[in-house]
Amino acid sequence: MSINSKLSIQKKFGENLQKIRLEKGLTLRALAANCELDDSNISKIEQGKVDIQLSTLFELAKGLGVEVHNLLKFEL
Repeated sequence: MSINSKLSIQKKFGENLQKIRLEKGLTLRALAANCELDDSNISKIEQGKVDIQLSTLFELAKGLGVEVHNLLKFEL
């Protein structure tokens, strides 16, 4: 996978994460508390600056109260 493809996926994932978070009416701090992650890390994920681990994906889904597949529904 090329660097550009990887960055594009990270960016689109982050945009989708932010969209869902805002739809749920959650601040970064509230989501961080829900899933026991640091709010600055969630911010970096939403900006597409971080390549997350599978365990983080599940924590984010749990914190948002959604199924994991909802976080992966985005167009490249």
